[in-house]
Amino acid sequence: MEINRTKEKLKRKEKVFGCFVRYPDPALVEMVASMGWDFVVLESEHGSLDLRTCENMVRSAKRWGVTPIVRVTTNSQSIISRFLETGAQGIIIPQVNSQEEAKRAVQSVEQSSKALTNCYDAKGTINPLVVLYIETIKAVSELTKILEVEGIDVINVGRTDLSQSLGFPGQTDHPEIQKTLDTILTSIYQSNIGLGIMASGIQAAQHWKSRGACYITVNLENLLKYSIKDYLDVVRG
Repeated sequence: MEINRTKEKLKRKEKVFGCFVRYPDPALVEMVASMGWDFVVLESEHGSLDLRTCENMVRSAKRWGVTPIVRVTTNSQSIISRFLETGAQGIIIPQVNSQEEAKRAVQSVEQSSKALTNCYDAKGTINPLVVLYIETIKAVSELTKILEVEGIDVINVGRTDLSQSLGFPGQTDHPEIQKTLDTILTSIYQSNIGLGIMASGIQAAQHWKSRGACYITVNLENLLKYSIKDYLDVVRG
């Protein structure tokens, strides 16, 4: 049975770091994975990722011992199952707004992984990472009940979508957003579930690391944007 290194680290209360890859290119994933990430997120919700390409991207990540995680489009067992069949070791489910939806997400992952175990006669149960995204006012109001669901590894706070839901689109530093974030973090800290967050760069990642986030992601585009800008600013003088 394959070892899910990211899940094992989270169980040991270690912090893990991952990179979102939106472009459907196995060679790009291999290049990113070779740089030492704990995991890579293969973006299906916002992008053109198909199952065949995803399977090759999963192989590229595993070649470097990096955990491949897929963000699916919807909370659907058929979709979750098909992406797990590519060999993905984790599933991100967006827009989870209630305890019922959280239970459905966890059950979909568990049932799909059991089916795959039986299908391939694996020596042990496939044990994918389960990451749920909290992105709306409704989800915040239901968070205490969502956190009661067994089988969730990480609750990731989608701050941009949350700011839109609260009526302050894009203003993630707005006092109302910060107040809501404090409420979310307090609830998560009282549970055994890890806090996930997307950071725009080094300073943001360090900030959230200091606030207790254990699952920290960044977009590949952000890394390239700032690195290229810094390079050009220096070499052009």
